[in-house]
Amino acid sequence: MRNPHRGLLPLLGGLILIPWAAQAADPDAIGARRADPELIRFVQTVVETNPRVQAARAALDASGSFRDAASRPLYNPELSLDAENTDVETRSIGISQTLDWGGKRKARTAVAESDRLVVEAEYLAARWAVTVELLDGLAQHQTGLERDALAESRRQLMQDFADLAQRRFDAGDLNQVEFALAKLASTDARIQKATAGAGLAEARQAVRNLTPRSAATEWPALPAALPKLPQSASDPQTLVLALPEVLAVRRQVESADAVVELRRRERRPDPTISLAGGREDGENLVGVNVTVPLFIRNSFSHEVSAAMAERSQAQQIADDVMQRAYARLISAAERYELSRGAWGDWQLTGETSLASQTEQLQKLWEAGELSTTDYLVQLRQTLDVQESALDLREALWRAWFEWLWASGQVDAWLGQGAYQ
Repeated sequence: MRNPHRGLLPLLGGLILIPWAAQAADPDAIGARRADPELIRFVQTVVETNPRVQAARAALDASGSFRDAASRPLYNPELSLDAENTDVETRSIGISQTLDWGGKRKARTAVAESDRLVVEAEYLAARWAVTVELLDGLAQHQTGLERDALAESRRQLMQDFADLAQRRFDAGDLNQVEFALAKLASTDARIQKATAGAGLAEARQAVRNLTPRSAATEWPALPAALPKLPQSASDPQTLVLALPEVLAVRRQVESADAVVELRRRERRPDPTISLAGGREDGENLVGVNVTVPLFIRNSFSHEVSAAMAERSQAQQIADDVMQRAYARLISAAERYELSRGAWGDWQLTGETSLASQTEQLQKLWEAGELSTTDYLVQLRQTLDVQESALDLREALWRAWFEWLWASGQVDAWLGQGAYQ
């Protein structure tokens, strides 16, 4: 049997030379920065009860039964009875057994076991997909909550500004154009509040798709701070080879190898041995018969050729998945580092500088040092920066979840085994 990893390992050797944006994860380092226990419990409960995961688990159970069935003997014995009344009375009983001379049972078991390993990897991939989808949904929801709160603050701020503009207009301190601009800004803030509310409802749906019976108030918060990517030396080849999607295609190559061997063994004829005993005209009879099929009209060679072609196809698909897994891992690390760096800059400078910006702008406008137009422009910029910061933090969370998936560290961060 050919080595199923023959095409994968040279590919890994070439890809390992690609500049590495961040060293692969050290599982101990990830484990030291695990998610909050409340988040871990929530995710585990949702994943375990998810129909998609349960369907994958049922498929895994079925594959185990198929493997057990394939390991059973290929042929059952046959019993025959014969009676004939002519001039001579004949009675006989016989038993026959076809022998698995070519080792087809062993080959069938190897195919079924490889298929079971494929389904096992697909089950793990299904768990991870639901986990990351849930975490992404929680990120959307938490960002939606804060974006809705920001929109409400904007609406209230613009409403207060419009009320103040009304009083100044009535007192003759504000002209008609500036007063109309203030009213328009208040209307725009109400529109943005409605839009933020709709976005929050959509974000809640993303979580309810996976846990429809839980209330939004029961959903855990995501961590405010995320760890730096571990810099300890680790083997990226090992990380990629352990990913469930890579495991699945590797197992499919192994399964294709096993099918090739099975098709070869199916070309070997299996003999049937029969043993019979009876009486004929008062005399005892014993007979032994051996039959062997002759593969003359059909040698079943085309089945072997087809299996070898399918094996080559499986190898090429595995190489493609390997390349994509490497690219995804590198890109995920780059995105996370960029998002984390930008978020750190925001926390150091932007967040602090915006704290009193709104109040200062209003004082300048009331003192007449800012026109209404300049005040609204700067106020909107201030609020837009805060909204951009929310988008950045959501992008940071999603980049982290993507890196966990791409590096195979989902279970390590959540403190879980590969599967339950």
